Amino acid sequence: MPQRSQHSFDVAVVGGGIIGLAVAWRAQQHGMRVVLLEREPTVACGATHAAAGMLAPVSEAHVAEPELLALGLESAARYPAFVEQLARESALEAGFLACGTLRVARDRDEAEALDRERQVRERLGLPVERLLPTAARRREPALAPTIRLALEFADDHAVDPRALSAALADAFARAGGELRTGADVAALAVAGDRVTGVALAGGETIDADQVVVAAGAWTEQLGGLPAGARVPVRPVKGQILRLRDPAGPGLLTRVLRMDPGYLVPRGDGRYVLGATMEERGYETDVTAGGVFELLRDAIELVPGLSELVIEEQEAGLRPGTPDNAPALGPGALRGLHWAAGHHRNGILLAPITADLLLQSLTGEPLHPLAAPFAPDRFTTTTKEVAA
Repeated sequence: MPQRSQHSFDVAVVGGGIIGLAVAWRAQQHGMRVVLLEREPTVACGATHAAAGMLAPVSEAHVAEPELLALGLESAARYPAFVEQLARESALEAGFLACGTLRVARDRDEAEALDRERQVRERLGLPVERLLPTAARRREPALAPTIRLALEFADDHAVDPRALSAALADAFARAGGELRTGADVAALAVAGDRVTGVALAGGETIDADQVVVAAGAWTEQLGGLPAGARVPVRPVKGQILRLRDPAGPGLLTRVLRMDPGYLVPRGDGRYVLGATMEERGYETDVTAGGVFELLRDAIELVPGLSELVIEEQEAGLRPGTPDNAPALGPGALRGLHWAAGHHRNGILLAPITADLLLQSLTGEPLHPLAAPFAPDRFTTTTKEVAA
């Protein structure tokens, strides 16, 4: 059961998306007194609510981002244990689906590009299988007969971020953590060279020995930090559709990736189709053009998709840093920790982020995989800030 409300904590986590929830749960498990502060009436209302939930480090691998690939592979490897432990500590299902992923080419040019993608992954030692059209359609009969080539990534799976976040919130509360929704953090409280807590928009101050910033696309709106101690995070808009098959599950069993989108099954007849990538600030309108492009590309590959019911359409805001990689670990002020800027990888990186931030909060050396994502690549040193 949750602790009674108090005003002083070991850790205050700012942001109740998937990252903030995972970090708060891990810290509370470790015996810290943790408060999780979410500005909206419920948790996971931002990027987590819109996310499709692909766990796809191999199918999304970019040779120019080896550090991010390594981090994603490690986090994906930790996912089974992560959700198994969550199942023991929460009464809710986490929504993990071991389904694999297909990446499909529609024409000759896309097939040639896909073959190059295969060669890159093989050189990196990543598991991938090349499928001719007949073989691909045997595995997914709903695919259009016009496809030219496919790659199968058997180890790239999916999770329902909404179910996962609900399970995390439940586990956090059961562990004794305090979850406060409608708690809009206006600023971090700073004294000298350290963070001492947070100030809410309503005037309340919450004291905390350590503060984790996991505020997603709204990170830049947090006040209180000196310019040299901030991590720059911008919103990146993504439009997405949620579909339902009246006939039930079975149209598609694997995640389907295409240029430029994806189709993710939930395993129960529901599918998530996304997503656009737009630099439009905090604007979250769903546009006719965005919806048309998503449906056009998907129906070309899976014609049966045209019979599905559109249950929901929305636009979420991904949190992007200047290099579109996350900031993980201790910040430029004592007591300040960052778990921000995950861009398109927040769901995938939740387990590794939670583990790394626990190391940061306890003062342990961070796993070597975290080194390229140190927040100080954007910030000045503590001495420079204090000066």
